[in-house]
Amino acid sequence: MKLVISEGSPHGIKVLAAAALWAGNVEIQRLQQEEKVVPFLSQPKLPALQLDNGNFLFTTNAICRYLFLSSGKDITDLSNQWLEWEATELQPACIAALHSHVVQGKKKEEAILNIQKCLIHLDQSLGKENHPYIVTDSLSVADVAVWASIYPLFTSLDSLPDNLSSFKSWFKNVSQLEECQKAAESLLKGQGASAFKAFLQKLPTPVLPAEKPACNEEEDAAVKTLSEEDIAAAAEAWSKDLTDAPQARLRQHPILPVDGERNIMITSALPYVNNVPHLGNIIGSVLSADVFARYCRLRNWNTLYVCGTDEYGTATETKAMEEGLTPQQICDKYNAVHTAIYQWFNISFDYFGRTTTQQQTTIAQDIFHRLLQRDFLLTDTVEQLRCEKCQRFLADRFVEGICPFCKYEEARGDQCDKCGKLINAVELKNPQCKVCKETPVIKSSKHLFLDLPKLEERLQKWLDQTFAAGDWTANARYITRSWIRDGLKARCITRDLKWGTPVPLDGFKDKVFYVWFDAPIGYISITANYTDQWEKWWKNPEQVQLYNFMAKDNVPFHSVIFPACLLGAEDNYTLVSHLIATEYLNYEDGKFSKSRGVGVFGDMAKDTGIPADIWRFYLLYVRPEGQDSAFSWGDLMLKNNSELLNNLGNFVNRAGMFVQKFFNGCVPEMELISEDKRLVAQVAAELHQYNQLLEKVRIRDALRCILNISRHGNQYIQVNEPWKCIKGTKEEQKRAGTVTGVAINMSALLAVMLQPYMPTIAGIIQEQLLVPKEVNVLTNDFRCTLPSGHRIGNVSPLFQKLENDQIESLRKRFGGGQPDGDNSGLQEKAVPKVPAPTVAPETSTAGDPQKLKELLQQVEKQGNHVRELKKGKAEKTVIDSEVQKLLSLKKELALAEGKSPEPPTQKGKKKK
Repeated sequence: MKLVISEGSPHGIKVLAAAALWAGNVEIQRLQQEEKVVPFLSQPKLPALQLDNGNFLFTTNAICRYLFLSSGKDITDLSNQWLEWEATELQPACIAALHSHVVQGKKKEEAILNIQKCLIHLDQSLGKENHPYIVTDSLSVADVAVWASIYPLFTSLDSLPDNLSSFKSWFKNVSQLEECQKAAESLLKGQGASAFKAFLQKLPTPVLPAEKPACNEEEDAAVKTLSEEDIAAAAEAWSKDLTDAPQARLRQHPILPVDGERNIMITSALPYVNNVPHLGNIIGSVLSADVFARYCRLRNWNTLYVCGTDEYGTATETKAMEEGLTPQQICDKYNAVHTAIYQWFNISFDYFGRTTTQQQTTIAQDIFHRLLQRDFLLTDTVEQLRCEKCQRFLADRFVEGICPFCKYEEARGDQCDKCGKLINAVELKNPQCKVCKETPVIKSSKHLFLDLPKLEERLQKWLDQTFAAGDWTANARYITRSWIRDGLKARCITRDLKWGTPVPLDGFKDKVFYVWFDAPIGYISITANYTDQWEKWWKNPEQVQLYNFMAKDNVPFHSVIFPACLLGAEDNYTLVSHLIATEYLNYEDGKFSKSRGVGVFGDMAKDTGIPADIWRFYLLYVRPEGQDSAFSWGDLMLKNNSELLNNLGNFVNRAGMFVQKFFNGCVPEMELISEDKRLVAQVAAELHQYNQLLEKVRIRDALRCILNISRHGNQYIQVNEPWKCIKGTKEEQKRAGTVTGVAINMSALLAVMLQPYMPTIAGIIQEQLLVPKEVNVLTNDFRCTLPSGHRIGNVSPLFQKLENDQIESLRKRFGGGQPDGDNSGLQEKAVPKVPAPTVAPETSTAGDPQKLKELLQQVEKQGNHVRELKKGKAEKTVIDSEVQKLLSLKKELALAEGKSPEPPTQKGKKKK
C-alpha cells in the first residue's frame, strides 16, 4: 500500500495517525502541493491510498477505516455513526473555523464558536459513558477521525475549554498518543494552524449560517438513552389492536384542500425543457420533492405534488433552429423525454404539465395587469447585448463572460454561479454569445421592470413571519437575507423574443415576459390545467402549506421575485411556507457536462443495468443538504454492497427465510421478554426520529434511521441465533419463534418507511410478506402488524452485489467522450427492460482473446465455488447470491463471445 498526502493539508493528520497506529508497513509519499494521483478523477484529490491491487481510496474516513480493518479490528455500528457525523457535521465546521482564523484573521476564540455546538454534542455523548474513548475503552478509528479534525484548532492543550470536562479529558488522551503527536507535528512543523494557510486560501469562503444546527441532541434518537417508561410505552404500543389503527386515505382526483385537515402542496423547480436532467438536477428538485410527497401521503396528509417543463425562451428558439423544427415541436419532443425519465425514476407527480398552455398566458397576464394597475411596474430603456451574427438580442443564459465582481470566467448574463451576485449582461467582461461564440454589441431597447424597492417593505414583513413559522433550509434563508441586505433593485420582466408569453400592453406587443417572471407562474397554471378549482390551492393561504424544492441557485427567484409579484398582485395568493434548497451534487469531484460526456444524465441511468431504486437510494444517501457533495462510482458500489445488500437486504431476507424454513411460512407465537421490549423501544425511537426529520425535510438524515433499524435487527438475530434455538428445547424453540416474529414485524415496518425512498423495493417486501395494504400509514408507534398465524409469501433476495469490474466499466463509460448531448430522437427510444444489476453492460470486449480467457477462468472458479457451497449445505440465501454471480459472469462471457446473453434452457433430471 502507498499513502500519498499533500504537505500543508489538514486532512493529512487523520490518515498519517491511522497509518502509524494500524498499518506500520504502508509506504508514505509526501507532495508539496496537490497533484493528480487518482487517475480516474478529473481533479487532484489527496490524501489517497493506493491499494496493492491498484485501486484507490480517496476520502479520508474511507482510508482510515480501511487501515483500521486491515489490522484485524472490527468497526462497530456506533463507530460508523461517529464517522458519518465527523464527515458531515464536524469536518465542515472545523474547516470553516480554520479558514476564519487563519485566512480571515479572526481571533481563535471567535472562530471556535463555529464548532461550539459540535463540541457540546461530543462532550455530552462522552459524559454518558465511563470509558475514556468515544466508543469503548480502547482507541477506535472514530476517535482518530474526530480528534484529527479538531486538533489544528487546539494545538495548545492549555486552550481547551474548561466547561467541557469530558471532551477535554478525551482530547488530551488522544493527543498524548505518540503516533498522533508525530502525525500532527509532521504537518504543523511548529507553525500551528498557520501551516495550513496556503491550502485554506485556495478554498472558497466556507459559509455556515447560524440557523444550521451542527447537531441536535434532542433529536438524536440513535444516542438517546431509553428509560423504563420509554420501553413500557413502546411495548404497550406494540401490542395494540390493529382495528383502531388509522386507515390509508383513499386518493381521488382532483385532489383539493379539505377543511380542518393538513393540506400540503408540493412543487419542484420546473426543469427547462431543452436540458436533459443529470443526477444533480434530479436530486436537487424532483426526487427530493417526491420523497417528501410520498412521506406526506403515508402520514395521511392531504397532499398535491405538481411539476412540469419550463418551455419558453431563447434556448427553445435556438434548439428549434438547430433541429429544423418549430419551437412547439421542440417542446413536445423534449417534454416527452423528461416525462420518460421521471417515470423511470418513479417520481410520483399528481400532475406533470408544461408552461406552453393557454392557462399560463391567462394567469401570467392577469398578474401582470394587477401589478400594472397598482403601480408596481416601471418603464425604462436598457442597453442589451445583441448578437449580429445570430440577429437577435441575447437572453441572459446565452451570454457568458467574466464576472465583474469575482472575476469568475464562466459567469452567466444574469447571475454569477461562483459569488452568487446578480449581473446585468452588459456588465460582463469579454462577453460571448454562447451559440456562435461571437462578441455581441450593445443596443438599446425599451422594457418593463418590476419595482422591487416599492415592494420591499411588504416582502420583508412576509419574510419575517415566514422565517418565524416555516422550516426553510439554512442556505435558502442565507441567500434570501443577502439579497435583502444588499437592497432590492428594479428587475426587468420583459425580453425581445418571440417564443414566450406575450406582453399585453401597447408598445410592448413585440416582446414576451422574461423567464423569471413567467416561469414560477407555471406552478399555478400547471395546477389550473390539473383542475379548474385551482384557486382552492393557490388563493387559500389560510389552509394550504406550500413547499418549494430546488437547488440553491433558484432560491432568489422563489424567495424574492415570485413572492413579490404575488404580494403586489393583491389577490390573496398562497405563498411559499417551506423553501427547501439543496447545495450542488458534483460528479466524481468534477462537474456534470453533457457536451464533454462527463456524468450520468437521466436518459442514461436506465441503460447502466442498475435499477431505479438503487439510483434513488444512493442519490438520497449523498443528498447535498448542508454542503456540496459528490457522486462517486466507488461509493455507489460500497453503499449498495454494504448498506443495501449486507445490512438492509440481509436482515429482511433472513427474517423471511426463518419464517419459511422454521415455521412453514406462518408468523410464530411471540412472547416478549425484556430484551425484545428494549429492541421494540429502540425501533420506535428510530421511527420517531425518522418522522421528526422528514417533517423538517431532512431527507438524508431520515434515511439513516431506516438503516439503523436493520442494523439493530441484524444484531438481534445474530445474538439470539434462532437457527440454533429451533433445534433445542421447547423453551429455546419458543425463543426462536419470538425472535423470528419480532424480526419479521421489523421488516414490515421497514417496508413502509422505505416507500418514500425505494418504492419498488418497498412494494417487493410487502408482496413477499403479504403485508396488508391498510398498514401503509405512518404513526410514531411500532405495532405488531403481522400477528401470529399470518402467512407470508415466497421470500427471495432484494439486492444483488455490484462488482468492481462492472463499476470500473461504468466509470470509464461516463468519464468523458460520450456523444455531445444531441438528444434528437430520444423520445422515440423505448425504455429497455432493466437487467439485474450484476450483469455487466455490453462493452467492446467481443472477440478479445485475453478477455475471453479471463472470463472463462472466472466462470470456472465461480462454478466450483457454487458446487462447494451446495456440497457443504450452506444457507440457501448464500447459495442463491453466488449463483446469481455465476449467471452474471456467464452472460458477460456470452456477450464477449458475440452470443445471446440469455442462458440456454436448463435440463433437469426427470422425476421418476
